[in-house]
Amino acid sequence: MTRIAVLDQERCRPDDCGRVCYRFCPMVRSRVEAIVFEPDNEKPHIIENLCSGCGICIKKCPFGAITIVNLPDEIEGTIIHRFGPNTFQLHRLPTPTAGKITGLIGKNGVGKTTVLRILTGDIKPNLGRYDNSPEWDEIVQYHRGSTLQSYFDDLSQGILKVAYKPQYVSRLPLAVKGRLVDLLQKVDEKNQLDRVIEDFELDNLLDRNLDVLSGGELQRAAIAATIMREADAYLFDEPSSYLDARQRLRISKSIRGLATEEKRVFVVEHDLAILDYLSDNVCVLFGEPGAYGIVSRPHSVRVGINIYLEGYLPDENVRFREQPIKFRSHPTTEGWASSETSVSWPKLTKTFDKFQLVAEAGEIFKGEVVGILGPNGIGKTTFIKILAGIEEPEEAENHPIEGGTVSYKPQYISGQYKGTVEDLLKTVAETDFGTSYFKTSILRPSGLERLLDRNVDELSGGELQKVAIAVCLSRKADIYLLDEPSAYLDVEERLSTARTIRRIVEARNANAFVVEHDVASQDFIADRLIIFKGSPGLKGTSTAPMPLRDGMNDFLRDIGITFRRDLTTQRPRVNKTGSRADRFQKEIEEYYYSTPTSG
Repeated sequence: MTRIAVLDQERCRPDDCGRVCYRFCPMVRSRVEAIVFEPDNEKPHIIENLCSGCGICIKKCPFGAITIVNLPDEIEGTIIHRFGPNTFQLHRLPTPTAGKITGLIGKNGVGKTTVLRILTGDIKPNLGRYDNSPEWDEIVQYHRGSTLQSYFDDLSQGILKVAYKPQYVSRLPLAVKGRLVDLLQKVDEKNQLDRVIEDFELDNLLDRNLDVLSGGELQRAAIAATIMREADAYLFDEPSSYLDARQRLRISKSIRGLATEEKRVFVVEHDLAILDYLSDNVCVLFGEPGAYGIVSRPHSVRVGINIYLEGYLPDENVRFREQPIKFRSHPTTEGWASSETSVSWPKLTKTFDKFQLVAEAGEIFKGEVVGILGPNGIGKTTFIKILAGIEEPEEAENHPIEGGTVSYKPQYISGQYKGTVEDLLKTVAETDFGTSYFKTSILRPSGLERLLDRNVDELSGGELQKVAIAVCLSRKADIYLLDEPSAYLDVEERLSTARTIRRIVEARNANAFVVEHDVASQDFIADRLIIFKGSPGLKGTSTAPMPLRDGMNDFLRDIGITFRRDLTTQRPRVNKTGSRADRFQKEIEEYYYSTPTSG
């Protein structure tokens, strides 16, 4: 049994706790220095081969900074990289396969981005020897007998050229200055500038500076710049973030085009439908977030995603999640059965300098979740802001919603909140905070218990998103408005958030509007749909809420793709364009799914 100890440097505050881990460690008290405080480091160092794994330090630490993990003997000797003492370690790497796209799926914090950075050469794998890093010759020899041997050999000699699209595209303007057209012309090594501009709808952005582009515009620019480079390996970290469903499909087709050129392609993606559509093989990453991550062997795309949802690796006999994730099998002909109206709104119009929104009148029933789908720049956020009372519609004397109080989670949440997470939630939840109901319904499902003492302005994007969702759901309201709640979240967090929203809505006999681009997430949470159409940036129109099947058919018909239902997990899957299933469903006008399939 291999034992690792992980110390969260940000959470550890030994001066505030009086070094409680050292004082209560039974090994230290028996004169075995399993925990030491070195003179040049005020934080403790846990010596793993001396630690008994008793767990006392974990329980005594008031800040939850210590994690002790026992790893199975089977992965001993498979460590690829460790950043330092008592830090995260990665086991195994996916196998590069020419002409194939390998998808990587797993929770946040289990090493997906670390894998990509190793494959780009940005991180030189140290095989766990952070204090005595091996040379490239030893790294190449370690991977003898696999395609990684030649991959790292070529990478170390500068023969292998890698193009990498990083996770955080918001940092692109910090690295590259000037206009978008200058960037694209500089990286156009395949003479594909005109085609890429058309495919990625960048015509109107070419003369703009990168630092004024939105998140979605920067995402498209970064993917375009990566595709235009001449490389042997292409790596994409969360390419669908900030993009709407139509844009996700278009960039997916462009990325899939790379695989026909005998290139190695890796994609990290949390949108299950896009990962399914993109990938030829899938590697599951599992482990303890922030402590360790293990890369599974490659599986076919359907099997790999279903293994992840099931939480069990049959070929390694490893269960990494207690309960499987199951999607609901929605009725395909019936809409929402209730006739008790909770709130209603009239026809709404809002005109800006260059954009107009026209939203049809509608109503929502008690206990119902209405999903909102449509392209970026079509008015979805404006509609939500009107319902929240932030924007005033034209010809409206009163609040447009009749009969309800509102709680709103905005799309962009950076800088919205101050103080610690605990102080913020106490202010919003009031007397509910600390109750067993609040812990089991909001804190525990969102994984915020470990973040309560953290300052909100120090959180990562995913952590901040979970806090914003918890703040919205902590308020007692009749209507919950959530704008893109899945941004920055992994698959498990997205589906857990969807379950939490449904649980709160049903328990409080309230209702919710959820703007979401992830079709699988909408399928998981929505009872009915509002579909937005029009010309992005110019005019948007919305339908009244319609049954899920009708709404999905309407939406998918516009973007020209079809979905089927997986037999095992009930998750929606994108049909490959032109496939037999795709042609058949288009013929019968069934763009959503009709019956589950094992194909």
